[in-house]
Order: sequence, then structure tokens, then C-alpha cells
Amino acid sequence: MQLSHTRPVTSVVFDDPNLVSSAGVVPILALARAAGLEELARRHLSVPTDKGANAGLKVASLVAGMVAGADSIDDMALLRHGGMRRIFNHAYAPSTLGSFLRAFTFGHVRQLDAVASRFLTGLADRSPLVAGIDEYALVDIDDTIIEVHGYHKQGSGYGYSGVRGLNAALATLTTKQAAPVILTQRLRKGACGSPRGAKRLVTDALSAVKTLLTNAGEAKVLVRMDSAFYGYGPVGAAARAGADVSVTVRLDSRVKATISTIPEDAWQTIQYTDAIFDETTGRWISRAEVAEIDFTAFTSKKKAEQVPGRLVVRRIPDLNPKAKDGQDALFDTWRFHAFFTTSDLDTVTADKTHRGHAIIEQVHADLKSSALAHLPSSSFAANSAWLVLAVMAFNLTRAAATLTGPALAKATTATIRRKLISVPARIACSARQLTLHLPEHWPWETGWTELFTRTCGPPKLATT
Repeated sequence: MQLSHTRPVTSVVFDDPNLVSSAGVVPILALARAAGLEELARRHLSVPTDKGANAGLKVASLVAGMVAGADSIDDMALLRHGGMRRIFNHAYAPSTLGSFLRAFTFGHVRQLDAVASRFLTGLADRSPLVAGIDEYALVDIDDTIIEVHGYHKQGSGYGYSGVRGLNAALATLTTKQAAPVILTQRLRKGACGSPRGAKRLVTDALSAVKTLLTNAGEAKVLVRMDSAFYGYGPVGAAARAGADVSVTVRLDSRVKATISTIPEDAWQTIQYTDAIFDETTGRWISRAEVAEIDFTAFTSKKKAEQVPGRLVVRRIPDLNPKAKDGQDALFDTWRFHAFFTTSDLDTVTADKTHRGHAIIEQVHADLKSSALAHLPSSSFAANSAWLVLAVMAFNLTRAAATLTGPALAKATTATIRRKLISVPARIACSARQLTLHLPEHWPWETGWTELFTRTCGPPKLATT
């Protein structure tokens, strides 16, 4: 592909008032309105003074901007170009939206959390966003560091990653049929440990799952966590909510002693579908063995707080650095990876299911490549609100993609934005009605039309 030599581009003029760069925002905001975004924000948010006026419209503007690709307050200006004001009412200026966020306190952030939870339920009612949740639901808990620069960010600090930032904890929901959605979120100080507030996060996440279930009595829910969350707080919260847990354990003396009692004939060989890169040894691992043994967690606590279950252990061959010199080992040596579970899955399935916990890392990466590329304010409360808005934009984008069919149902936000949202359009007006003229031969026309039909009604045939 190269520039045309017969008709070269010789000038550029920004003067067309009837063009928009993100026509996909139209059906997506229609879906947001049907799910109650504006009404929920108007009802639950009580941000004071004139900064909090029209909270529903301002929240919808911020979410729409994030859906269209905004990752800072200044980027919200993309809602005010060309013909956007003809399609949307109340496209607020970035300065107005910034003042709105800076007026938030911790209590207002919790109000916005309530909006996000109810908004997710509304999206699930209007799209196959959580299809298969009644069969088996996987809830993943993890945190990540959002890097910041400068000393003016409230709460920023150096945490376990050694990077200056703020700590965002997320709980995601995945089913066998649907890609992950985010149930709940918290922004915390950068220097805080991963388990801080994990008990409440698990409780809120499972409460959100309960509202999404159509038959809560028969549904199976498995909460997956890494070793940072192995404690009675989050594990006990999951058990009290009736969920199973699958949580990595640290190889302390008790766990090592338990592993040593596993009989040799209990180990089952498993073959990884794809080799896994082992960072410790710097090599690829393609085979392993698994076994299980009964185990009771938190035996140092009173009996009512002890959690019975089993320890599932995976072992992989340890590297023999002298093998290349012809000095083979007399016997195999192994390295062990163990997790505690209360599920009734068989050993091999439990191990494979637990390894699927890594899917939450893809959600972290997705957020950081879109709305969470920056935390835009020096105010901790404003950044906390920004995180909640980013989560709502993520879930809204995911819900819109599921309405187009299976092709985009599990795509990343960037892919969905490229194919469905960032579509240029020209506005034409006839009989007081607007028609969007989109590019001819758009490769994803079928999906875009399906989304528009599901959210705005069948498009009328435009005369040329």
C-alpha cells in the first residue's frame, strides 16, 4: 500500500461539522442508557456543590470518553469534535469533568461502586455478558500496581513491585462461555500489601455474583487467588458465602512436611498443552506430575475457623546444571507448587483450573492499555473514581461486543474499539432525523449493524 501518485494529498482542512471519529459510541451509549447508567448515577451519587450537578450525565460522559479511547481528563475533548454535539447532548468540557472528579470523597467513591455493581447487573440482563454463570463461575482476585510519576499523587508509594504507583485490586468473573468481566475494584496505597482489604473484596465480589445468578442455590462458584491472599480473611469470607476456593500456598514447613507424606504411586503425569516458561530456571517446562492429599488450613486458629480441604501439588523436574557435562543425577529431583482447594474437582482438573487464574493478568493488561494508562489526578479519591469508571467502561465494551456475535465476544478492548467504536461517520439530516454514513466496505459492517440493531432498533435504509 502506498500513497496515490495520480491524486496526491496536497492540503488538509479541519472544517467539516458533520463528521465524527467514533460512531460506535452511538449504539454503545444506547446500551448504557438501557442498562440504567445515567439513572443509577443520578440516584446514588450525592457529590456536593455545582461540581456534582447532573451527575448522571457527567458519569455517562466519562464512561463514553473511556470507551472511545480516552485515558486522561484532557482526552475527554474527543467528545466535542465535529458532529458529536449533534448526536449527543451535554458533551461536557474536560475541565468540567475534572472538577467533578476532584469533588469526590471516599464516600462518593463507594456510591460510585454501588452504581458500577448495579450497572453490571443491568448489562447482564441485556446481553450474554455472563453466559454460563449458572453452570460454573470462576472468581479471580488479584492486584496490580499502576505506575505513577512525581510526588504529588496522594497515596503513591513503592510496593512489592519496586515501582512507584498506586495499588488496584480487582475481582473478575469468568465462565466457560464468556470472557472475564470485573465484579468489583479498590484503589489502595501503593505501599500496601496485597491482602489488605481482601476479605471485603471477596465478600463484595461474591455478593455481586449472587445478584447475577438466576439460580443461586445450585450454582457452583470457585474463588481463585495466589499465595498473597492465603489467609483466613479472604478464604473464610469465600467459605461463608458458600463458594469453593483454590488458593496458592506458601511452601512453609507444614506444607513441606505434608508434601513429603504423599506416596510415590499417587503422582499422575500430566502434559502441558503448551510448554510453560519457568522464570526460576529460565527454561521451558512441558511435563509435570500432580498429586493431592487431605489438608486443613489455618490449624493455628480455633476450630471454628479451620477450613478442611485438600492440598493439590504439582511437581516439575528440577534443572541439573551438570547434566551437559555427562554427570547425570542418580535420582530425579523436583520442585513443588502447591495450592489449597475445597472444590470437588479431580486432581488433574483442579490443577488445570487453578492455572487458569492467570487470566486476570490479561484484564490488568487490558485496563492499562486503555483507560488506566494514567491515573489523571493528584487526588486519591478522584483516581479511585477514575478506576471505577474505567471498570464500567470495560464491562460496557465487553457487553457491546457480546451482542455482535461470537467473533468479538472474547476480544480485547483495543480490538473491539478498532472494529466497532473508532468508525468514522458523516452525519446527514432529513425530516428531523439523523443518518450516519459509515465507510463503504467496512470489514466489520455485519457486527456493527448487529450491535446497532440490538441497541437502537433496525437501521432505516438511507436514500442516496
